[in-house]
Amino acid sequence: MSTTLSEIQDNLSFCENDEERFSYIIDLGKQLSPYPDDQKDEDHKIYGCSSTIWFSYTIGTDNKCHFLFASDALIVRGLLSIVTAIFDGKTPAEIQSTDTDAIFAALGLNSTLSNQRQVGLSSVIKRIKSLDFTQS
Repeated sequence: MSTTLSEIQDNLSFCENDEERFSYIIDLGKQLSPYPDDQKDEDHKIYGCSSTIWFSYTIGTDNKCHFLFASDALIVRGLLSIVTAIFDGKTPAEIQSTDTDAIFAALGLNSTLSNQRQVGLSSVIKRIKSLDFTQS
């Protein structure tokens, strides 16, 4: 079972320093659902990240989106687990209205992540928010 955003926030609040935060983030990455090898292609790749990231999504009959991510970097996998907690199970309208800047500030990650990781994370979020949800 995946970790909720509330649980992530609670757990990060107990971390005393960046080393503990990164250790926890890496542990989150180990919870990502397996990603299908046949979707590790150019169509599923997210550009703008220094690490390789792939993603896919589906929309259920309940109009809720479900995401799968993969990355070749441990910390990035953890950040993708957080992105999954933010967006998975939401409708397209909820995704569009989600203030991810506020969420990452509340998680205390803005001061923890390097500029390069913040740019990569921003690329992932922009890609999700730019999806044409009528074409799943």
